[in-house]
Amino acid sequence: MNNFRFSKLFTYLILALGCVITLLPFVWMLSTSLKSLNEVFIMPPEIIPKNPKFSNYKEVATQIPIVTYFINTLIITFIVTIGTLITTILASFGFSKIDFWGRDIIFSIMIGTMMVPGELMLIPNYITIVKLGWINTFKGLTVPWIISVFSVFLLRQFFLTIPNSLYYAAKLDGCSDFKYLWTIMVPISKPALLTIALLKIVNSWNEFLWPLIVTNIPTMRTLPVGIMNFTSEAGGNYHLLMAATTIVIVPILIIYFVLQKYVISGITKSGIKG
Repeated sequence: MNNFRFSKLFTYLILALGCVITLLPFVWMLSTSLKSLNEVFIMPPEIIPKNPKFSNYKEVATQIPIVTYFINTLIITFIVTIGTLITTILASFGFSKIDFWGRDIIFSIMIGTMMVPGELMLIPNYITIVKLGWINTFKGLTVPWIISVFSVFLLRQFFLTIPNSLYYAAKLDGCSDFKYLWTIMVPISKPALLTIALLKIVNSWNEFLWPLIVTNIPTMRTLPVGIMNFTSEAGGNYHLLMAATTIVIVPILIIYFVLQKYVISGITKSGIKG
């Protein structure tokens, strides 16, 4: 019994330590965002500023068009998330419930593309966007990312857990594939779909490299790209940089805390059958 209590206590201590290590960067970011530039370099560092400067957030809004960046990021995230859900649902249904020639081979090839580093696709994607004339447009920022192989894999695994008897019964009643998909399978798959949506929201909201490459005017910049204004070769306004970073992160944290229970449920249920 004592060994069990000791093991449980040790587990809690490890989890608490991991929690502290994980939260420390966020605490430091918030603390720095409320300091002056001189206070940032004080040694030993102060976790809680003596005179919090909430005016840093106001200064961020005056130095960069934060509202424009926020709206651009919101639009891109919305389009990419909705587009990904639509393509993922259709592809996953085809790979899980419709029997056609070469289905498993095509799916295996798709899964194989997950082994290709995303950086290798930047140049081909950029050349395509240039040829289409989509530089500095929302089409160029969103269209290349509305298909996700990982999302298709995740949802397909979830679809495979739904008994085929439901599909055959619906077909006997005269239900079309499209109607069966949207009236039966999609409602059943809400945990997996919410997981996919949350992962895509986080990735799209935090995306830095692609918006930096395909935009060169301030009116099309996003939040992650916009905060570069507070850094330079000579150094940076770290207090303002952290204030801007806090503005970027807070919406994602709120969304995650609201949907976090669906993430665990969706991923767990999606791995039952392969």
